[in-house]
Amino acid sequence: MKLHVITDGKKTEKELVDILCGIHSFVDIIHIREKQRTAKELVSLIKNLTDQGVPLKKLIVNDRVDVAYAMGARGVQLAYHSLEVSEVRRIFPLLHVGCSVHSFDEAVKAQHDGADYVLYGHVYRTSSKIGLQPRGLKELRKKLASLSIPVIAIGGITPEKVEELKACGVDGIAIMSGIMDAPDPVKAARNYKSKVLVETEGLHEY
Repeated sequence: MKLHVITDGKKTEKELVDILCGIHSFVDIIHIREKQRTAKELVSLIKNLTDQGVPLKKLIVNDRVDVAYAMGARGVQLAYHSLEVSEVRRIFPLLHVGCSVHSFDEAVKAQHDGADYVLYGHVYRTSSKIGLQPRGLKELRKKLASLSIPVIAIGGITPEKVEELKACGVDGIAIMSGIMDAPDPVKAARNYKSKVLVETEGLHEY
């Protein structure tokens, strides 16, 4: 099981760099999800991170395929408004391509179109999705049984929830506020990492 962390679009570049440089040794993948930043600002952020030791192979850029490709990042995370998975796969065959999905049909399509993994949620209630019903473990199990690509769970995941997600067979968890908004992000990342370290059979490599 891998630990993904997702930036929240609320921090200054300095705050982001301080947090991500502090936690990167405890997380497997860092998603740069900064919708408000321009391409130049994203490039500046990524350069700042790599200059301070954060490996490019850990960086996934949300939506901006151009930035991910230009900077040599691990890959790109696509959403409903992004380019189609199939187009990104065709034009940028070396990029790792993730796709955010919210239904079974979306997940199947993402796999068919060539996604390397899907990010599925929100699984539990979360303050970032107030008023929206969580999709829960039943739907998650359905996807895990039907897909051959990795499924990463997101949404309201506390350290205490990791064990039941692991039992479901998810390939990873994605955390935003649980780490990015924690009083001590490094301590929070270390805590989550300790929960996912136990090896689980049958997980996909990605």
